[in-house]
Amino acid sequence: MAVQKTDSKINHKIRCGWCGDDPLYVRYHDEEWGREATDDGKMFEFLVLESAQAGLSWLTILKRRENYRKAFVDFDARKVAKLSSADVERLIQNEGIIRNRAKIEAAVSNSQIFLQIQQEYGSFCNYLKSFLPDGKPIVNHWKTLSDLPATTPLSDTISKELKKRGFKFFGSTICYAHLQATGYVNDHLVTCFCRTEH
Repeated sequence: MAVQKTDSKINHKIRCGWCGDDPLYVRYHDEEWGREATDDGKMFEFLVLESAQAGLSWLTILKRRENYRKAFVDFDARKVAKLSSADVERLIQNEGIIRNRAKIEAAVSNSQIFLQIQQEYGSFCNYLKSFLPDGKPIVNHWKTLSDLPATTPLSDTISKELKKRGFKFFGSTICYAHLQATGYVNDHLVTCFCRTEH
């Protein structure tokens, strides 16, 4: 996630500065980022979007989110897992998403592994929680954006394990961004209103 090193005080609320003043980015920060995902549907959506984001800004993906929702059949992992090579070719022509063949193919193959993990652990959420201390989200207490790490030993471990299973476009940096987005690591700054109102 590309971040801006400024304070965001839209509506007189102090936020983590990375969301800037873009309304879409602010709404994402306020309503989603850092909130614990409790269902695999949301988890899969973020996996598709995060892997598409690799090398790009998160805002670039957010602006295309609804296009991704349509392209990847409402982020239904079972349906995405069945997409054919012809479907991949069709998606490469879709101007509403990032037209990167490797990323599109990764979304399909990752969804197949996602389903295998669901079978093994009961849910993908359960799988990720198995890496967390006591199975609970980690709440950090960062004071400034410069304190936030890009990776941690936890993201290194999860990324490595998923790569062993065949996951693609899910290195440690993307993994950590995923943990932040799904609330398995809460990295809202201590001054952010989300720390007290959510």
